[in-house]
Amino acid sequence: MTHSSIGFRLVVWYTSLLSGIFVLLAVLLYFGLQHFVLKDTAQIQMSRARQIADTLLAHVQNTGEPYVIEEIKSLYAPEINNRFIRVTRANGDVIYESGDPKDNSFKTTEVPSLDLDADAANGSWDKKMELSDGGTLVEGVVKVSTQGKDGYYIEVGALLDPAEAMLNHLFVRMALGLPLAVLIIGAGGWILVRRALKPVAEITQAAELITQHNTSDRMPVARTGDELEALSLALNRMIARLDDAFKNSTRFVADASHELRTPLTILHGELEMLAAETSLTAETRDRVYSMLEEVSRLGKIVEQLFALSRLDAGEAQTEWQTFDLAELARSTTEQMSLLAEDKGISIRSDASNPVTIQGDKARLKQVIVNLLDNAIKYTPSQGSVQLCVRESNGEVYLEVADNGMGIPVQALPHVFERFYRVDPARSGDSGGAGLGLSIVKSICTAHGATVEVQSNPRTGSCFSIKFSKAKT
Repeated sequence: MTHSSIGFRLVVWYTSLLSGIFVLLAVLLYFGLQHFVLKDTAQIQMSRARQIADTLLAHVQNTGEPYVIEEIKSLYAPEINNRFIRVTRANGDVIYESGDPKDNSFKTTEVPSLDLDADAANGSWDKKMELSDGGTLVEGVVKVSTQGKDGYYIEVGALLDPAEAMLNHLFVRMALGLPLAVLIIGAGGWILVRRALKPVAEITQAAELITQHNTSDRMPVARTGDELEALSLALNRMIARLDDAFKNSTRFVADASHELRTPLTILHGELEMLAAETSLTAETRDRVYSMLEEVSRLGKIVEQLFALSRLDAGEAQTEWQTFDLAELARSTTEQMSLLAEDKGISIRSDASNPVTIQGDKARLKQVIVNLLDNAIKYTPSQGSVQLCVRESNGEVYLEVADNGMGIPVQALPHVFERFYRVDPARSGDSGGAGLGLSIVKSICTAHGATVEVQSNPRTGSCFSIKFSKAKT
């Protein structure tokens, strides 16, 4: 899965979205719990202060202050329970203040006195205080009025530190668990995306295998009832239409080529007979010979089109046999040597070692003939053409090299296209129609071979074909 693939982007988006949601929920949970713990602690202290006020100080005029103090020590035991309790008269006199807690978590001397001037008007309130040792004390304060007295203020406090320690522990757990959660989310997203895009990968692989020789094949249909199924069905319908169009085109070329062969043969014969007439003037005879050359050229084009149509129909795969490519190259080079000698070109083959392949021997001979003819045609006098057949790493290579005029760089990607000519004027003079290399390409494709060309202007060209070695 690459960084630019849809699957990778979906996984990143899915992981980022869920991770962001988890982070947001964790933050909300942490601060929500923090607020809840603070309010709950304050309410508990306020409830205890009211309880002392209602059960003890409400009857202080009957029981007396010493009784109230002893009951607070007996019932609430603030030092043992690590709480802080203080009872203050309305005039500011403290009648009771608990000692330091048993665990020494804070010092009662650090708890500030009530500011009666500021808080005397309130009936009850809570407050949070930061102690010098870094602790946080939460207090609930209740004012109680009594008959015959100005009243009392009851303070009940407890440290918030245990709750904050629990929150901090929760925060650490969430901080450590988040990367693991992101990893699990990413892995789960990758599995889900891979399963969801598996039909796309199958369609892509099937599409890569469809060529002009197997347009009857179809894409696998993902029976998912979603857009992927609709896409695969639409692609299959498109391939069916292309298959019909391709077959109609191939059939038309084959039929047209076949129908043109007979009238061209007749026309060629009639022109030859006309050229033999002794009554023709020299000018008329020259015109007849010119027409005869054009008819011959047109006949070659028709034969090439007919050959291409048969190759497109898979004809090259019907007569395969196992043979020695090196021997075929040597014999073909000998046959083409006369044509090379007429132009003063030296031609030789380097194919001494037997190399066995499978294929249509006649068609592959046509490949060698076309490549040699092309090399001889565009190599000047005193030039050279070399054919080489070799084996390397289980592959068979056939190479035709020359030191002729070469091919321009901008033309190299198009030399195997049908009817493409590097120089139309030059090709017309030599009788070419831009189909020879197209036939070579089609024959190689039918044999599962690849053909490449390397060329530099004025230094020559090299056509290389790679075959698979015959299995023994």
